[in-house]
Amino acid sequence: MHHLLPARVNAMRIASASLLIMLVTCAPDLALAQASPFMTGASSLQTNILAWLTPVAIILVMVLGGMAMANRMSWGWCIGAILGIAIGFGAPQIVAWVRGMFGV
Repeated sequence: MHHLLPARVNAMRIASASLLIMLVTCAPDLALAQASPFMTGASSLQTNILAWLTPVAIILVMVLGGMAMANRMSWGWCIGAILGIAIGFGAPQIVAWVRGMFGV
């Protein structure tokens, strides 16, 4: 009876090795089944930033218009504000364009 013990240990090792190989080969499928938490967080951050940026941009345009009417501003500030608003609201398209350029 004592000589059967190594056979059982061998069978257990083979079974556990087979189970480990099966788990390792199935792990990528399980990992790809869910959405990326980074993309979920980045999308949420983008939505929040755009929600805050909308009223700020509206107020900025009103202030720039008032300052332009009073002739109290440099047109460089106006161009900078317009570019900032365009970059803020066009960020998703800009990122998609850059990723397309580099094939990411």
